[in-house]
Parts: sequence; structure tokens; C-alpha cells
Amino acid sequence: MAESIHILGNEEYVPKTTGAASSFSEARLVRLINDGVGISTVFVVETQSGTGIGSISMHGNTSLTIQKAYAHCIYAETVGAATSVKGAKVGFTN
Repeated sequence: MAESIHILGNEEYVPKTTGAASSFSEARLVRLINDGVGISTVFVVETQSGTGIGSISMHGNTSLTIQKAYAHCIYAETVGAATSVKGAKVGFTN
């Protein structure tokens, strides 16, 4: 079955530090794309500069969707390169 994505916000670069982390307008679902070639680490934190919830590695040229609490924020780090991760608020339907 094909998956449909509702675009609920503009795509933007994911901030590079916890102090600038974004909730993507309090999104429940955030579609991420790493359009670089390096591996990026994506972090979810309770609030900007808040306690870490968890992190994952995201290979270059891949995309994924993260489900999070509305107030939780996301930031991404890429070793040795500029941040290449973009995100957008989305929703799913079937």
C-alpha cells in the first residue's frame, strides 16, 4: 500500500545546536532528509537546550520520518561538514 504524506510546513534546515533546536511548529511527525554524503546525528530533546530524549545516525542521501511529542525539539550534527539535514512538518493518511 502506498503511503501518503500531508505537507504541513515548509522544509527548512535542521538547526545544528541544542540551543537552536526546532519543534517544527510543534509537529508530531517530522520528515527528515540528509541530502549530503556524510553521516549526521539527529537528536531529539525535550525543549531547546533541554534534556536529551535520544539520537540516531542518519546516512547521507537518505530520508526518514520521526514521531515525537509536540513540544520536543530536533537538531542535527554532521561531522566534518556543514549540516545537510532538512526537515518539514508532515502528517500521514492511508
